[in-house]
This record gives sequence, structure tokens and C-alpha cells, in this order.
Amino acid sequence: MQRVIEQANRSLLGTYKRPDLVFVRGEGSYLIDASGKRYLDFVAGIAVNALGYGHPAILKAIHAQVDQVVHTSNLYHTEPQARLAALLVENSFADRVFFANSGAEAVEAALKFARKWARTSFGREKYRVLAFKNSFHGRTFAALTATGQRKYRRGFEPMLPGFRHAVFNDLASVEALVDERTAAILVEPVQGEGGIRPATTEFLRGLRELATRHNALLIFDEIQCSLGRTGDLFAYQTYGVEPDVLVLAKPLGGGLPLSAVLVKEAVAQVIKPGDHGSTFGGNPVACAAGEAFFRVLLDEDIPAQVRRKGKIFREYLDSMKAEGGKIREVRGLGLMLGAEFVHEVGSLADAARERGLLLCPAGRNVLRFLPPLTVTEEELQRAAEILWSVVQSQTR
Repeated sequence: MQRVIEQANRSLLGTYKRPDLVFVRGEGSYLIDASGKRYLDFVAGIAVNALGYGHPAILKAIHAQVDQVVHTSNLYHTEPQARLAALLVENSFADRVFFANSGAEAVEAALKFARKWARTSFGREKYRVLAFKNSFHGRTFAALTATGQRKYRRGFEPMLPGFRHAVFNDLASVEALVDERTAAILVEPVQGEGGIRPATTEFLRGLRELATRHNALLIFDEIQCSLGRTGDLFAYQTYGVEPDVLVLAKPLGGGLPLSAVLVKEAVAQVIKPGDHGSTFGGNPVACAAGEAFFRVLLDEDIPAQVRRKGKIFREYLDSMKAEGGKIREVRGLGLMLGAEFVHEVGSLADAARERGLLLCPAGRNVLRFLPPLTVTEEELQRAAEILWSVVQSQTR
């Protein structure tokens, strides 16, 4: 294990601060390190491993596709890509799908599509994008410009022109900034990196009305909060508010790199060959895994399970809040939950890891909980017990 850590420290660019752990295997809701220690994983690859580790349907799909063809590029049709696109269209508001590899790439594509649509439909002066403070949309330049947290942009300025930031859940601040030059409103229904902050239904309905009134596209970034995570197939269904463009990633590829931009036909009609592309986007193996993942969501009604399990774990967190006096607020939807503490949470996450529970902060004082959607009730209880023991040990 130490050899791997030393090799990584010598060879990898230092963009991550990793603990001295080397994971070698995963089983269900657990990761196993090189020493054989098991960790209950409530990070799930940052909401990627929605069916846990080693799910048989995903492994079967990957193995079968690897034996046929791994890559062709988008110069040609492949069956897995066509099947997954059809599944997404059949089960959503959308008419067309574009595949990429990561959330940031998908956000970039969505913003390009919005600007092309606005320019084609209304002229070159309609190009502005309205995003939100405390948001996170990725680390490429347009996605980073849209991100409403200065800490991610520091050192990389100047950002791209044409972006404005309103206050999340404050419709008046949006009304003050949106105008006829606005091409798109970009919003996370649940802010993830911003501290697990759900939008209100009234806020999203207001954004829908403002976008329609000003002939702007409403783009939902559901990279972290979609595909069962909130207790519905898509987060927009949880709210009953339909966007024009939807960005998906994280769990879509069943653990492999895959993202998607879902659009209505009016947007699709302005995008022509050569306007955008991706060499690896919609890779056959990733799409085969994505189709297997999506069918499990549908066939086993995973969103209904998430609603039940999310309620159970939230009750544990609410109980800790009531008893301990160290949790200021519990918030979130489904199995995308956050506990805001009165103090910084880095040491809590470290202590939980030592006791076999993996957690990921979302900002300085918020612990977020993103277990596999297939987590068992016993595992939820075990995670709550470890967390409570850590909280108690640090508050004595």
C-alpha cells in the first residue's frame, strides 16, 4: 500500500489531497482497502456508484460489450448508444440526447446549445447566462464561470463574459437580472457542492415562468441530484417543473465516464453537424453500462426505495440534531442529505473514516450523505451509529 501511495505522490499532479488509503475492491455498499479493512461508503464515488459496487446487471453489460467493440467514435452508429438515448427520451420530457464523458463537458455542451439556440432564434445580442451564487457546475471554463463560488475560480481569472449570478431561492434577485438578452437560466434543483441546498418548488416554478416570459432556456443541472437520488427518476419530476435542457452525469454510466444533455426539439433543431462533438462521448461500453443501470432503476423502482430509505436516514439525522446540539440544520431530498454543523466538519469525516465510514464534506461545515441507492436499512443504521459516536467523541 505504501508503495502505491509514494508512487502516486511522485507522479500525479497534486490536485487532490487524499488520505493514505488504497482501495482495491468494492462489494455492495462497501469499499475494501489493501489491508482488507471494509468501509461503509456514503460517498459512492460522489454519487456515481448509485447501485453500489459489483452490481451484476452492470458487470454483465460491461463484459458483454467489451467482447464486441470498445470504441468506434461518433463517426458511426452503435447499438448501445442508440438504445440508451431512446430510453432517456422515452422516460423524460426530452426529444433528443447528446452524450459526453463528464458533468463539466455536459454543462459546456448545454451552454453552447443555449447560445446557438438564442442567436439563431433572436439574434446575436441574446447570449447572457444567469446562474446562481453558491452553485457548482464544473471546472472547465464556461462551467467554472457559471459556478457561483469564488474559491473555485481563484487563480484562473478572468472568467468568460456574459454570465451573471443571482441568489439561490430568491426570485426577486433573478427578476432584477434577467432580461431580453438572457439566453439561459442555469440552476441545480439541489445545490450539491454548495452544501446540499434544495430549491423550493416556488423558486423553480418562478424560474420556469421567467424563462418563458423572456424567451430564455431553463437548464437544470441534475448531475449530482438525478437518476433516483431525490426519490424520483429525475429531480425535475420531484418538483413538477419541466426544464428545456437537462444535464446528467455521475451515476448515468454505472461507474464508467458518461454524461448526457437532454433537449427539447426546438433546441435540437438549431444544432447542426459540426456544431459540437466528442470523440469518446457515448462510448459503447459506457452506454451499455448506462442502459443496464437505467433499466434497474425502472424495473426495481429504485426511486420508491430511495424515498423510504431517505426518510429513515433523515430521522436518524434529525434525532442527532435534537440530542446533540452540534447540528444546526438537516436538509436535502431522498438519499441526497446534508447535516450542517456549528463547526467545521473535516475532523468528523476523518474520524468517521477511521471507524469505517466514508463521508464527504460539502463546504466547511456540512457533511453530505450520498450512499448507494441500494443501501440497506441495516447499513443506514450502522452509518448513523458511527456518525453519532464520532459526534459524541468530539463534543465531550
